[in-house]
Amino acid sequence: MRNRWGILAILFVVRLTIAFQFQSVAAVAPLLQQTFGVGLADIGILIGLYFTPGVVLALPGGAIGRRFGDKPTTIAALLLMTAGSLVMATTDVWGWQMAGRLVSGAGGVLLTVQLTKMGTDWFAGKEIATAMAIFVNSWPAGVAISLLVLPAIGTAYGAGAVFAATGTLTVIGIVLITLYQPPPGATVSASSSGRLDPLALLAVIVAGTIWGLYNVGFAMIFSFGPSLLAERGWSIAAAGSAISVVMWLSVISVPSGGYLADRGRPFVLTIAASLVVAALLAWLTRSDAVLTILVLIGMVGGFPAGPIMSLAARVLAPETRAIGMGVFYTLFYAAMMLGPAIAGRLAKSAGTAAAALDLGALAVLACPPLMWLFERIVSVRVRHAQS
Repeated sequence: MRNRWGILAILFVVRLTIAFQFQSVAAVAPLLQQTFGVGLADIGILIGLYFTPGVVLALPGGAIGRRFGDKPTTIAALLLMTAGSLVMATTDVWGWQMAGRLVSGAGGVLLTVQLTKMGTDWFAGKEIATAMAIFVNSWPAGVAISLLVLPAIGTAYGAGAVFAATGTLTVIGIVLITLYQPPPGATVSASSSGRLDPLALLAVIVAGTIWGLYNVGFAMIFSFGPSLLAERGWSIAAAGSAISVVMWLSVISVPSGGYLADRGRPFVLTIAASLVVAALLAWLTRSDAVLTILVLIGMVGGFPAGPIMSLAARVLAPETRAIGMGVFYTLFYAAMMLGPAIAGRLAKSAGTAAAALDLGALAVLACPPLMWLFERIVSVRVRHAQS
């Protein structure tokens, strides 16, 4: 397959498996609490464990992709995700649940880094914000599907069936990735230099931090939103369906934001949307207008995704792309590992999941000043190159 939009469709579906697997814990969190006798803090740790391997694997993951190639690396990653799901599906010991989550997360790390690099290979310099927005859209799509499907599976057949379903989807991903082909001229020798210049490295670090913080804020909605609504008397299925509204609307708002960014002012769009989302998250914990707020978050929250994901591509050349994406995702995974764990502790101390969403609001609020810093770094780098 040589059509770049067809390739993007394959990458979209394969990446969707990561979101579906990640959300499998939060989607049935109340059920896991009952089954294993654990609390919100434990659920927060289990959610965050999925991203823990990213702190140590994201950077070498880029090097692994350079060494072994796109397709072998992605298939190996999907096999790890499948193995982790099978462990979680077949054990009733909490410790083994955590081990399976870590194995799944390790596969998710390798897959995320490699898929992002593969998507950038096909679209660098041509509609990159739109392509990255569609690519990123696989996350809310996967989360939304999991919120609708997994609670019903869990209620009917138990937690084991939920994790078996995630394993089945990753197997489908393996079949799809065999159809992938790299773009002409995209192959980079493993012996070629992949070293980033200092300003490019700093820019990628800031970009990864922005992406991590924004996702921490968004993750609070679907990680602790169902528990917040359960506290208010909602059923597990009803809470999951309500929270999925955000994800389904994001399926529209994410590519819309990418389209607008490619044709307008991505900096202004990202800052304005981030401020609105932060305000809505804070409002959600203090209002009974749950559905109205969730609809608004879904309509606005997806706008920054494409512009943020395209930031790294502005300073990465083909030979530095794999390593650069490793750096980018190291920061992302560090934020996503710590965010749910800290949020779970705060929720436990406060006695309500509302504290987790307030933390999410603060995380999103930190993104605008970091966007300004990124633009300053890029501006200085361009002046140095010209001189």
